[in-house]
Amino acid sequence: MKFRSSAAPVAVIAAAALALTGCSGAAGNADSGGSSSSLTLGSLSDINSFDPAQAHLGHAMQIYQAAYDTLILREPDGTLSPMLATAWEYNDDQTVLSLDLRDDVTFTDGAVFDAEAAKANLDHFAEANGPDANEAASIESVSVVDDDTIEITLSEPDPAMLYFLSQAAGFMGSPDAIGTDAIKTVPVGSGPYIFDENSSVSGSQLAFTKNDEYWNPDLQKYDKVVYKILPDDTARLNAVVSGQVDGAILDPKTSKQAEGSGLEKTSYPVDWHGLLLFDRGGELVPALKDVRVRQAINYAFDRQTMLDELLLGEGEVTAQVFGKTTDAYIPELDSVYSYDPEKAKSLLAEAGYEDGFTLKLPLLPGNESVLAMVKQQLADIGITVELLSVPSDKSTFTGIMEGEYAAMYFPQFQGEPWVAIRQMIAPNAAYNPFGATSDELQGYIDAVRLGGDKSGELAKKVNQYVTDNAWFAPWYRVNQLYYSDGSKVTVEPQIQQAVPNLYNYSPVS
Repeated sequence: MKFRSSAAPVAVIAAAALALTGCSGAAGNADSGGSSSSLTLGSLSDINSFDPAQAHLGHAMQIYQAAYDTLILREPDGTLSPMLATAWEYNDDQTVLSLDLRDDVTFTDGAVFDAEAAKANLDHFAEANGPDANEAASIESVSVVDDDTIEITLSEPDPAMLYFLSQAAGFMGSPDAIGTDAIKTVPVGSGPYIFDENSSVSGSQLAFTKNDEYWNPDLQKYDKVVYKILPDDTARLNAVVSGQVDGAILDPKTSKQAEGSGLEKTSYPVDWHGLLLFDRGGELVPALKDVRVRQAINYAFDRQTMLDELLLGEGEVTAQVFGKTTDAYIPELDSVYSYDPEKAKSLLAEAGYEDGFTLKLPLLPGNESVLAMVKQQLADIGITVELLSVPSDKSTFTGIMEGEYAAMYFPQFQGEPWVAIRQMIAPNAAYNPFGATSDELQGYIDAVRLGGDKSGELAKKVNQYVTDNAWFAPWYRVNQLYYSDGSKVTVEPQIQQAVPNLYNYSPVS
């Protein structure tokens, strides 16, 4: 069964991303069939399992990309292109998504990729409860139409579904291997590379060699790809400066040393930093129920000084949680809460808190310097911050979900509008543990959900509402700082993702 070309404009939600190139312009300069060179990358994190249902966004995404293809490809600029799915279309009410699939792909164990394999993977992803299982939350069922067509029935319209099929939910593993213990340690996909067990060391190095049977050789820029697991910033700096790895992400302090070594810098914004003011109903801290108190907190922060002192200026100040790369972005909201401690004190007095109040914030390891500045600046307007130690056996996310914290500092991904809404703003969002909402806001959220191609633009009203009502206290967007050996490798950044995708690297000819 065939559908319209998937190259037609599609309004999509994004938050961490894939970028293949043989299907589009992302790697047009690559030699067909790949190069005889190798690529070694420093990775901040390892993976817990090669089961594609356990794949996670962010730093580990490019590791999964070596072994697995996704149904849909997300280009460096966020555009969606064909990959294992060649075309797609929704029904009129956007509750049934039909995908036409490639019929010339096999997995490395010889299994055939077809509609049954795609259904098996989507069903497995929904059932496996992996770290990104929420991407399948709106999938009600998957049905096989014919050998190369599936239909995904949604419980309600989901503007992020196509995006999710380019992310963790879209990874396709061999139907004979998914769900087995073996695939947890040895991936079985249809991707451009095959896992090299003999050259890999658990927790230290993951090696892959070129898949000679790969269906799209234009994507294979290298004969070998190696990921060295280097969670320590200094270790990654030393590795990229010494040439042990060809590229790695660094923090602002180590980046200055990298620049002095003549490495190529690739910079792009991904996260926003600030306070999440969870308790908007005042259940734990009654003062937070008053919008004037939350606005006062926003006026208390000298964002530029914080950015300069904590991150050496590597970022942009902002007071909104939606990023510049999304349709929900409103330029004037970046500066709507200027640094004004006197105005903050006035708002507190109007709200009946002229003498201030106490706000308890959890202190996570590594956040001491940030929270010291938070404590001082809130003290300047009369709010006393008490820092809480988080037990080592207590998951931070569990504490958030259980509503233990009225507010906290916790960096957040600045993804596409519907992803951000589902993550932070909707009544059932993970980072809205008290279920805060209003009829007005819910109306705006529903408009985005049902908005189709216009959903991103409609999210501006959600952005305006949560900013006006000070649901959060953002300080700045943070630059991701990626450094590489410019004499050996060319790197293209990936929109809204922690590190570039595997397909964004090309050897220098």
